[in-house]
Amino acid sequence: MTEHSFIGLDGLTAFGRHGVFDFEREQGQDFTVDLRLAVDTVRAAYTDDIADTVHYGELAEQVVAIIEGEPVNLIETLAHRIADAVLGDERVAEVTVTVHKPHAPIRAQFRDVSVSVTRTRDTAP
Repeated sequence: MTEHSFIGLDGLTAFGRHGVFDFEREQGQDFTVDLRLAVDTVRAAYTDDIADTVHYGELAEQVVAIIEGEPVNLIETLAHRIADAVLGDERVAEVTVTVHKPHAPIRAQFRDVSVSVTRTRDTAP
């Protein structure tokens, strides 16, 4: 029987040039990502070895590289790219990725715009 624990990484912020409008690509802005990973942590708990779990420092670097990397039009696309990368680690059974775009070009006053996707290993392409 597989037991899943959840590893969370919240508020990971990096500068990217994503958006539909030219000025969003030119000026760029901060994007913030929250991750929730379903991982079997039993072995890591017994071995007390980081090699037996997801190294969230390395995960953070990987996600920052995606945010800072190739621009996309939609934060939906960015969220799925991040989910694909996270599911590249076979220890991750499921991931929920939330991408926040708090400086989206909206005329009305707002606090945040975000997109969340949940993907399981079964739904990975």
